[in-house]
Amino acid sequence: MPAALTRYRVLAYVVGVMLLLLVLVAMPLKYLADVPGPVAVIGPAHGFLYAVYLLTAFDLALRARWSAKGTVLVLLAGTIPFLSFVAERWVTRRTRAGERV
Repeated sequence: MPAALTRYRVLAYVVGVMLLLLVLVAMPLKYLADVPGPVAVIGPAHGFLYAVYLLTAFDLALRARWSAKGTVLVLLAGTIPFLSFVAERWVTRRTRAGERV
């Protein structure tokens, strides 16, 4: 399970950073400066990485026997800016302590 946790942690950070770049940099550039290029690159990249995040989080959920509610909340964490960082810390703490999410 340590490898699954590490994969989840890496993807949580990557997805969180990509979402922040999309929301705080690329979208303002598109709508305020009429520069659509960054959204065209960062948007699909975030979408792909979020799909990989879903797979890694679900894999960890199965291995650690998370509750359905905890699993859904962690899966949704990649869609709200900053929440993936909070969820990652919470999941890591509970998983290392042997507690269910």
